[in-house]
Amino acid sequence: MLRNVNDLNGFKLVATDGDIGDVERFYFDDERWVLRYIVVNTGNWLAGRQVLVAPFAVMQVDRDNNKLHVTLTRNQVEKSPHIDTHQPVSRRMEAAYADYYGYHYYWSGPHLWGAAERPDLAAQQSATTAPALTGCLTTLRLPATGRDTSADVHLRNTKEVASYHIVATDGEIGHVADFIVEDDSWTIRYLVIDTRKWWRGKKVIVSPQWIAAVDWAQAKVHVNLSREGIRQTPEYDSSKLISREYETQLYRHHGQTGYWLN
Repeated sequence: MLRNVNDLNGFKLVATDGDIGDVERFYFDDERWVLRYIVVNTGNWLAGRQVLVAPFAVMQVDRDNNKLHVTLTRNQVEKSPHIDTHQPVSRRMEAAYADYYGYHYYWSGPHLWGAAERPDLAAQQSATTAPALTGCLTTLRLPATGRDTSADVHLRNTKEVASYHIVATDGEIGHVADFIVEDDSWTIRYLVIDTRKWWRGKKVIVSPQWIAAVDWAQAKVHVNLSREGIRQTPEYDSSKLISREYETQLYRHHGQTGYWLN
């Protein structure tokens, strides 16, 4: 099922033994367009410290009660490696985080989440093959080739990118208003584009597949679509769940093959 990322902001994170804090924002991988981490504001519990929780740990998304239930304890979260969420998250930091929790590195395997296409399945793989060192800072004996600690940064802040301008092949067309993510894989399937400066508040969605380039310095997303092509796109209604019928219509409009057929 496809869901809006903005709807998850403010959700309560619930550990196995109590609350952790509230969802502040997310980090996504700008190479694979996948949500890799939830940034959690711990409030008074850890004096306002922000911590990262990976989708590996999510066991239930309770949308009726605005809660995310995770397989972690409060003690694990409290003792997790400190990561300055106001600075870019490096691969070295990610490796330390994965080592602490006993996760395999998502960037070292053949699938979207390393060992599997879904984080919950990859977490099961980690639980059955990794040494029982979860919750300590000892480095796990994972493949040396996976521990790439280069300075390359590919994690982006969803709240920051949500202000980026969208540039079509023949000019600017609107700005990013939200992201739509797939429940099970945490893949970003669409960017929600607000075109209110041009067409009376119409919102449309575009797939990351149609992005030509992202100018991070200028805060612009360039897409391989014309302004008229975007204007004629089937309108997106955020009050309704996205159906496969709507997606099919969208892809046909742009002359593309749906991701579910690949």
